[in-house]
Amino acid sequence: MLPGRPWPLGASLTAEGVNFALFSGSAEAVTLCLYEADGETEAARIPLAHTDQVWHGCVPGVGIGQRYGYRVYGPYDPMRGLRFNPMKLLLDPYAKAWDRPLRWADEAPGLDLMDNGPAMVKAVVVGPDDFDWGEDHPPAIPLDRLVLYELHVKGFTQLHPDVPEELRGRYAGLVEPGPLQHLKRLGVTAVELLPVMAFIDEPLARQRGLSNYWGYNTLSFFVPEHRYAVADPRREFKEMVKALHAAGIEVILDVVFNHTAEGDDFGPTLSFRGIDNPGYYRLLAGDGSRYDNPTGTGNALDFSRPRVVQLAMDALRWWVTEYRVDGFRFDLTTVLARGRSGAFDPAAPFLVAVAQDPVLRHIKLIAEPWDVGPGGWQVGAFPPGWSEWNDRSRNDLRRFMLRRDLGTGALAQRLAGSSDLFCHDGRNPLASINFVTAHDGFTLADLVTYQAKRNLANGEDNRDGDGGGFGWNAGIEGPSDDPAVNDRRASLKRGLLAVLLACRGVPMLSMGDEVGHSQDGNNNAWCQDNATSWLDWHGADWALAALVARLIAFRCDHAALRGADWLDAQHVDWLASDGTAMAGGRWDDPAVRQLGMRLRPSSEEQEVLVLINGGLDAVSFTLPEGGWSVSVDSAESVAGPVGVQVELAPSSVQYLVRHPS
Repeated sequence: MLPGRPWPLGASLTAEGVNFALFSGSAEAVTLCLYEADGETEAARIPLAHTDQVWHGCVPGVGIGQRYGYRVYGPYDPMRGLRFNPMKLLLDPYAKAWDRPLRWADEAPGLDLMDNGPAMVKAVVVGPDDFDWGEDHPPAIPLDRLVLYELHVKGFTQLHPDVPEELRGRYAGLVEPGPLQHLKRLGVTAVELLPVMAFIDEPLARQRGLSNYWGYNTLSFFVPEHRYAVADPRREFKEMVKALHAAGIEVILDVVFNHTAEGDDFGPTLSFRGIDNPGYYRLLAGDGSRYDNPTGTGNALDFSRPRVVQLAMDALRWWVTEYRVDGFRFDLTTVLARGRSGAFDPAAPFLVAVAQDPVLRHIKLIAEPWDVGPGGWQVGAFPPGWSEWNDRSRNDLRRFMLRRDLGTGALAQRLAGSSDLFCHDGRNPLASINFVTAHDGFTLADLVTYQAKRNLANGEDNRDGDGGGFGWNAGIEGPSDDPAVNDRRASLKRGLLAVLLACRGVPMLSMGDEVGHSQDGNNNAWCQDNATSWLDWHGADWALAALVARLIAFRCDHAALRGADWLDAQHVDWLASDGTAMAGGRWDDPAVRQLGMRLRPSSEEQEVLVLINGGLDAVSFTLPEGGWSVSVDSAESVAGPVGVQVELAPSSVQYLVRHPS
């Protein structure tokens, strides 16, 4: 073995062989373990040299395809946060590929990887591949034209009748003609993929006969998930990205840097914990045996430490340069911005690092701006360059359209882009990611069908999942045979989607909402890798999907609706149903259920008028002077030119344009 060098971290090809480098600031020794091609037979154990907290060595005669792992030596002293155990074979945090999916020993009760020996997944040395990107280039969709579609790779195609059976639930299945054409017909311009970095099932889920369907349990931040591949996850992921780009659709990854799959104090030691537990994780002050847990998942990575920031930055750059993804949505992003004190800091090291990085500063960055720790809700607090999931918008749209306990003033604030949250530091409405539903919570169909969650199948006695949600079941709990109830629920779904797509900011749709997908009342289906979560294409509501496509197309065609500027009196009129200006106490009166938003663009663009009826009765709306035409009616009862008044069905929305004078 040659001494090698302490950089870059991970396994990298050199003229002499492969250089291995592993960070551990607390270890006393590190041994590199090489394995034969079968991944079972150990070929060599090589002690590594040590420079500035990095253990390194260059091994001649090995190259691409080499399997390897580490054994790390040091004290086992949990009170000090030290959990070294050289009996454990550990996975390189910088692994770029696995030799196999991780499997719990025998997939049987006990679920213990024993000594992490032959049963343990091995890292694989990779190098430049021969993938042909051809004419691929990033679509570079401007934020004002971004329409996000939150999508699960498996759930989207597992039941799709036009996808070959062997490709269902796979990267390749997503870009088969049927699924891809559905995305294009809708008009979405980016897919936000639920986690596709290599993850594992939690032991507790396995004991219940379940698995981690959503994927928020990452073990390797550089490796595409195996379960979505037919054979080669690296190549198949690239083929998927290339095909989506060719269709004009960006690829945004939902990434989970806030915690790892090693879980709480009693979780398995697979990688980080055995390499440098206090160097990677947030530990409780005075008791290093316990983890600070602002994620609610058992542990949290410590982003106040430079090597943790480096790990995340290196991983993000890898996905942009190697896989050509267009952006990232960060799960529980507040964790990534907590300093040594534990408090949120908008100038935290990770946020600063991203802002100055030449590879990352031009891609799309989306924060889920909360966690479950103290001061965890930070919507609007992230710096320029970031967009954020806006749960205030989600809640207010639901309350206005479903609960009817919110005045038009709050609705107008959300329609205008939530300036109360984002109008600072030069930010604009495009910082707001607006949504009505997401993977976490009720689907849109269930939001108007159930008041109470039905999560018994998750094995937690219905204790898990959000107990609220501002939904309304239209007067009857669960599915109904009453045509009036079903008509009302259909109106509510259409109206909510129409209000969402009228809001300034970036709209996000949740997979299946456009075709009426139901999870039978389960609002926390993270472990339901079955028909509960998979999109039911046979039962799809194609009329609803067609309406969504028209709403998106209207938004795309009218800059007045997409504008990045904050609305002011020169650009917007807020109207009551009698055609007069909204004023005084009517803004806060929950009995006032109607609102008009007239957008006056500063350019030669058409004027747009959005009329919203959040009430349960039809209403006549007096229009401003000038000729108006209804382009889209969520109730699909009016179309074309109209006179001085227009009728709005219950829980409906109309998009109108003004005729040229």
